[in-house]
This record gives sequence, C-alpha cells and structure tokens, in this order.
Amino acid sequence: MKYKIHHQTVYRYAEPVRRSVHELRLAPRSGPLQAVQAWALQAPGNLSEARDGFGNIVHNFTVSGPADTIAITAIGEVHVTPQHADSRDGHHAFRDVPADGESRVSPLYFVGGTPLTAAPPEMQAFAAPFLAAGHEVQALLALAGGITDRVRYAANTTHVGTSAAEAFHLGSGVCQDQAQVMVAACRAFGIPARYVSGYFYDPAATELASHAWADVCLDAGRDLWCSIDVTHRCVTDHRHVRLAVGRDYQSAAPVRGVLEGGSGETLRVNIAITPLQD
Repeated sequence: MKYKIHHQTVYRYAEPVRRSVHELRLAPRSGPLQAVQAWALQAPGNLSEARDGFGNIVHNFTVSGPADTIAITAIGEVHVTPQHADSRDGHHAFRDVPADGESRVSPLYFVGGTPLTAAPPEMQAFAAPFLAAGHEVQALLALAGGITDRVRYAANTTHVGTSAAEAFHLGSGVCQDQAQVMVAACRAFGIPARYVSGYFYDPAATELASHAWADVCLDAGRDLWCSIDVTHRCVTDHRHVRLAVGRDYQSAAPVRGVLEGGSGETLRVNIAITPLQD
C-alpha cells in the first residue's frame, strides 16, 4: 500500500511563549517495512536534522520570539511492505540492520527498563504464562490479546506521562499504554522490546490515525524483530506506517518541547491518511 499523509499539530497559548525549543520525530525513515518516497516538514524555525542512537530521523528548531501559535506540519508519501514469513524460522519477522556507516544501539539495549516501562510483580505474574515457553510470534500475539483484555482501550483515561504499571493497575488506556505494557512485560523476561510510534490507516477509526505498537526482538544476533500491534492483536501489516522507535513513549514521541512562558496551552492535531494508486 502507498499512502499520502498530512499531519498538522497546532499549539495555541493564552499567554505568548517567550522562547521554546522543540524536538521532532516526525520524519519516517525507509527500511525493511516501508519506503519513504517524499517527505517534508514545516515549522516556525530553522530545522536541523540528525539521527539518534535508535536510527530515528530527528529535527530540532527554536522559536526565539513571542508566539501565541506554534504550528508544525508533516506531509509525505510512504509505500508500506508488510512483514513476511522468515525463510529460516517460518514466522513473520524482519531484519532491522543499520545502514553502512550508521551507528545504532544493540538490540540488547532494549532489555533495560525505564520509569514508563517498569514491570511490577503483578505484571510479571500476568505475563509469565504467555512467555514461559519462549517468545515465538504466536506467544507474543497471545500476550497482546491478554493485554488488550486487561488494559481496555478507553480514550482520555490516561496521559502521555502514564506508566505501563499505572495503566495495568487502572485497567484502561490507549494504544500508547497497551504498547508500553507489552514492552514492559517482555523486558521483565529478558526479551528486548521497543516502543514504536506511527500511523494506522482505518477509514472507520480515524481516532487511531496516530498510533503506537511494539517491536519485539526474536534474535538479537541476527537483528531479527517482529512488530506487534497490541491494540489490534495482530502483526503489523499494510495499514501501519512507522515514524520512530524508542525505549518508551518519551524517546519516540513525535513532538517534544521546552517552553518559557506560554500558559493556557490548547492543542489541535489533524491527521489525514489517503491511499494512493501504487
């Protein structure tokens, strides 16, 4: 599938922002599951571009004068190639190998927990029956189903700072929370797992256009991963466009910033995903 994506984020402030610094992970990279055919970012400042240790494309910009509105727009086209059955192991997987000359952390780096992905004893006990015999793809899909039953999808019950443990205890959350519970559960058993931010195309569920899921490492020595959409209890497919990966939401967030001033913030996000003739 090929998609045209238009993603606009607009912040408005009752009291103008005096100065702000922003970090964006709003530019997808080409890889084994997708090819970025065009992409452009627009922001009220000069954009600098770099790669982080996870391979994400990161842009930074600064707003140095008073501003009561900050608008960020991403527009582009991406061709998606779903995961395929690995010829050696017979399951859906992909190899995510750094490009020549690119430095990137080892998959084993994603075993370590973070404050957002710590797994308390009750979460470990919950995950144990699913992972006791290993972490083949079918076991991971069963775990994803268990998580969506335990952490029911419910909008506006959590926020971007909600941890996996808090969502697990609450029993509700959004895709971000379900993905972080999956990541936390896997790491608790020594399985490398990373958080993924991206887009999901479903014309009947536009509230899921901004989406999150989990990558689980099947073989660190071979850089072999499987990408699991916890919310939909499935391996990712032609509906998923990847933006960034990280240890948790914070390190893969599409937009982060630090402000001076700027009280009374309101946020509006509009995402349009249009299928194109391939």
